[in-house]
Amino acid sequence: MKVKRAAKAGFCFGVKRALDMAERTVETSSAVSLGPLIHNQQVVKRLAERGIRVVDDLEEVRLEQALIIRSHGVAPIVYQGAENKGLQVVDATCPFVQKAQRLAAESAQMGQQVIVMGDKLHPEVQGILGWAGEDAIPIQTVEEAKELPFFPHLAVLAQTTQLTENFEGIVEELKLHTEELTVHNTICNATAERQKAARELAEEVDVMVVVGGRNSANTRKLASICAERTKTYLIETAEELETIWFKESKSAGLTAGASTPDWIIEEVYQKMSEMNEEEMDMASWDKSFQELHLGTRVSGKVVKITNDEVFVDIGWKSEGVIPLKELTARKARSEDLLSIGDEISAVVIRVENEAGHTVLSKRQADEERAEEHLKKLAETKEEIQAKVVEVVKGGLVVDVGIRGFVPASQVQLGYVEDLNQFLGQTLRLRMIEFDPSKRKVVLSQKIILAEEQAIKRKHLLETLKEGDVVTGVVRRMADFGAFVDIGGIDGLLHVSDMAHTRVQHPSEILKTGDEVEVKVLKLDQQTGKLSLGLKQLQESPWAQAAEKYPVGSLVNGIVVRVVTFGAFIQLSDGVDGLVHISQLADHRVNKVEDVLKVGDKVSVKVIECKPEAKRISLSIREVIKDSAQQNDAQALASQSESKPVTIGDVVGEISPTENREE
Repeated sequence: MKVKRAAKAGFCFGVKRALDMAERTVETSSAVSLGPLIHNQQVVKRLAERGIRVVDDLEEVRLEQALIIRSHGVAPIVYQGAENKGLQVVDATCPFVQKAQRLAAESAQMGQQVIVMGDKLHPEVQGILGWAGEDAIPIQTVEEAKELPFFPHLAVLAQTTQLTENFEGIVEELKLHTEELTVHNTICNATAERQKAARELAEEVDVMVVVGGRNSANTRKLASICAERTKTYLIETAEELETIWFKESKSAGLTAGASTPDWIIEEVYQKMSEMNEEEMDMASWDKSFQELHLGTRVSGKVVKITNDEVFVDIGWKSEGVIPLKELTARKARSEDLLSIGDEISAVVIRVENEAGHTVLSKRQADEERAEEHLKKLAETKEEIQAKVVEVVKGGLVVDVGIRGFVPASQVQLGYVEDLNQFLGQTLRLRMIEFDPSKRKVVLSQKIILAEEQAIKRKHLLETLKEGDVVTGVVRRMADFGAFVDIGGIDGLLHVSDMAHTRVQHPSEILKTGDEVEVKVLKLDQQTGKLSLGLKQLQESPWAQAAEKYPVGSLVNGIVVRVVTFGAFIQLSDGVDGLVHISQLADHRVNKVEDVLKVGDKVSVKVIECKPEAKRISLSIREVIKDSAQQNDAQALASQSESKPVTIGDVVGEISPTENREE
């Protein structure tokens, strides 16, 4: 067997830089890293031996310790928290990640809706989201992109270790959700080169070995790429290599994730080469293990249970051991699944480990038994129920005897922002894809819910009629109104039908999730389009208008709208009256704006009131006229009366002496 190494493998620039910075720091001061510095437990262990302890929270850091920010980066709030505490910060964030953080922040500041493509649970993505602001949206798949609403301006960027082809697919989908899309391809060149080299090598060899931390996103992606092309094994150390993997293989390939140090890669390469050189004594091998082989089904009794393993007496030279991950497809404690004395069936997955125990898988045995049942379900499309045991990127893992996958787009009828809410819940599911050779089970709850909604919708359309009063839930808001689910049909409650008063935006009246009673205004049985009203269930403010605003009465109001022919005056909520341009003043008015503007408070006289037509005519000219007449009357009333004057009175006022002198 020929062993070939990938042209690009192992430490990337960002990881090497982070390790160098950490090692230089610990030489001069005590140091801790906020989370594992890189996703490789062997490297993290070596760093711990050198004095770099991993902490999960700033509260664990002492003032004399240097805080190392790992290569994945963190959100701004972490830097602020460290500054507030007075900590020395050594920022080992990968420069490529820093670029993604900067672009995310700039896009958010420009008012763009930021989309981050990547695993939302990955620390790198969580850090980028922190820079992009609370409105940023993480997505992983094209299906999630399809569920997004329309945004005027979008900016999209990627976790640095994502696959380029996946990013390109999401970009194409996002073009349908915006008028303007800004694309920031933040995928690291080194990642793309490593993936390309692994892909090319996997196409040449019979088996591939990928070395790296199982919790490393880029290592898992390498394994996924290789597995699409040839038999692939993901390991963390050389001790995990099995001779049986390379049986009848003429060539084997070796690659490694960005967090894998050279010394681990070299150990794996050397052991693979030694396996290639060994002469296996097949006769001796058969004699030693003639009773047990890989894939053999065995039965036994549980004799010991620990936190990580279950020991089973299978009647062989040593006890069988079942690792926790081989007990079941779901996450659980071993003591919650089995008790001492239980009889179980399992499958041999390793004849003998370093301790001499046969390694077994109860999970695999259960999956094989479940396979026949799942085949029938795939044919009959029968509904089943299954519990959600894990939340993973892009969906949910459910226990159906084997690991079943429910894509995020198949969980509910609408977009689900937080999948964690379903953890531990039991879903109603139907099989939509089953491939026994790949142990692939894909299920959907959305299909069942859609069918039920269609039945409800049909029944509702058959029984609902205009004028009915129904109760619904506000599902979605738009500038022009709100969409209300009345039990299978979404009806439009237009903003003009929400209240008798003027409503600028639906959020002034309602919010998503509100339960509201509405009236059916219009129903199209053919298209299912439904118009709803809220104000129609409230008394019109015009009902009392005739009593409140009789002709001849003086009232006060506020100018709410100015038009060419006059001004509308709000008398009370929902009741506006019109002052015609001819009634604005006691002189000719050429432009309404010369007399009134919006917001002015005015006194007006009611000269016409027709509530049935929702019309009230008002006059300022009449108020002025009445006021003038009142002033004239008051002036006359205040003037004192004068005594009549006669000619004799005037002549009598001239003395006789005065006449003679003349």
